[in-house]
Amino acid sequence: MDTVYHARRWAKRWSGLTCTEITIELITELRDERSKISNQTANKELRHLRSLFNWGIKKGYVQHNPASVVDMMRVEKRKVYVPSQHDIDKVFAVASAEQLDYLWCLRDTLARSREINRLKWEDIDFENNTITLHTRKKKHGTKTPRLIPMTQKLCEVLTRRCDMRSQAIPWVFWHRYYSRNEGKVVTGPYKDRKRFMRSLCEKAGVKYFRFHPLRHAGASLMENINIPVTHIQEILGHENRKTGKLQKHISMLSTRPSMKL
Repeated sequence: MDTVYHARRWAKRWSGLTCTEITIELITELRDERSKISNQTANKELRHLRSLFNWGIKKGYVQHNPASVVDMMRVEKRKVYVPSQHDIDKVFAVASAEQLDYLWCLRDTLARSREINRLKWEDIDFENNTITLHTRKKKHGTKTPRLIPMTQKLCEVLTRRCDMRSQAIPWVFWHRYYSRNEGKVVTGPYKDRKRFMRSLCEKAGVKYFRFHPLRHAGASLMENINIPVTHIQEILGHENRKTGKLQKHISMLSTRPSMKL
């Protein structure tokens, strides 16, 4: 959906031009315009454009990628804010029942939010107390499964939701929304639930944070109870421990209190 959003803006901006007529100068102008929002925004735009032209080259639609020679904007790395366990607990305390179920699923699986958004009941094995998560954070976007053990709390949450669910809806978390493409109200899985975190943090009186710190907190817990790093890697869904992403989860939280699961 993010790519579609960008593509619609490009089509409007460069209406009447063919792909071969989109020049380095035009892309540079777009990059500079988007950098007024932030350099990260400009770089994201460039990455999507590069991917689009690379796809076009692969398919034989174009021969060159003008976006590939446009320099990325300089971005200064900022220290990632990680809330205390006390602040995380305060947010949980003010969440609604539906929000709380969603947060518990994130907290006890250490999943990425998009993995929970597309979680289906067929992925839940109550007999063996496991959940199968699927991630596309791999080369070529292939969907890769991994098995996660369920905590007692998570089993309680999912059992209750399962007892109350509609058999016609396959997703654990879903909503009804108006689809502009279909011109009617449809039922589908969550796509983006980040917005409610800002209001929850304000209500709890804590500094705003999003879903990812729950993965940091879980990695800290596992490190504190001496779970092997390879097992932590598997649970977090990191393909290669040498990428440094796994160590980031652990090193940033190695001195913080353990999360109670």
